[in-house]
Amino acid sequence: MDLELRHLRVLCAIADAGSVGRAAADLGYSQPAMSTQLRRIERSFGEPLFVRRTSGVELTRYGVEVVAQARDVLARAAAIGRRPAGGAAGARRPLRLAATNSPVLSGMVMRLRTLLPGLDVTVSSVYASSEIVELLEQGAVDAAIAADYPGRELRHSSAVAHRGIVTEPSFVALPAHHRLRHCPEIALADLAGDAWFLTPDDGAGWPGVFYAACGSAGFTPVAVHEFLGDRLQLQDMIAEGIGVSVVQATHRPTSDVLVKPLAGTPLWCRYVLAWRREGLAGEVADTLFGSAAAAYRELIAHAPHFRAWASRTWSVTRV
Repeated sequence: MDLELRHLRVLCAIADAGSVGRAAADLGYSQPAMSTQLRRIERSFGEPLFVRRTSGVELTRYGVEVVAQARDVLARAAAIGRRPAGGAAGARRPLRLAATNSPVLSGMVMRLRTLLPGLDVTVSSVYASSEIVELLEQGAVDAAIAADYPGRELRHSSAVAHRGIVTEPSFVALPAHHRLRHCPEIALADLAGDAWFLTPDDGAGWPGVFYAACGSAGFTPVAVHEFLGDRLQLQDMIAEGIGVSVVQATHRPTSDVLVKPLAGTPLWCRYVLAWRREGLAGEVADTLFGSAAAAYRELIAHAPHFRAWASRTWSVTRV
């Protein structure tokens, strides 16, 4: 079977919905027709792209790669021959983009410059995801990268849409001389006696999810330093042994700071693309999403500690 754009849209719809039935409804197919189409597509690739569960479907590791590439192809196809509003070559459309502390931002913006050169992108740094939602609702920004957590999905009105970019495990950063430096994974309970650096309330569930994980591990942190500042300054303080910190899985270690996975993966964070339905064309939203997904794949390529953890423990991944 020769793959067509409609086949790629099917894969992306199923990945977004987490269910063949919901994806079928979104695309106007019957569920049997969608299931048949998916089987044909998987036969074309030679191996399963999704794991079937009673609650829906999840991407396999290979499926994650395929869907990410499918999103790139769809975004590029949508951009072919497209000119700014008004049809005048050289005219530029503004795109007001807000972003929380997300590692995908720079790579996403770089790709947008290539894929949608007619956009004039301006970026605002906004820490709290709840504030990002307010800005979108008010029409102060057109699109944003926000964060939420499993079981605490980003909440907004019907004027705003969102799509999960990736759900990744949270790791921990330790000083290179830490007593647990030789452990491949760190049990959260083993850090009960350590001080922590924590970022403030983000209006989406943090740091509540952290304290809940600590409670489940049987302890309350002995000391917490609230920190929202320069990453290099944080690394310097961790290196000096002042405290440890939850960090993004793609956070790069240094000679003085180690980045380790947490045993049992008690903490997860999801990066989300959100946008105003009236203010952003669907093809632009698709291009934003594809650019963010590609930027994240590049981050993974430069995070051997993350890849090593995934190869040991990640039979399927969350999106």
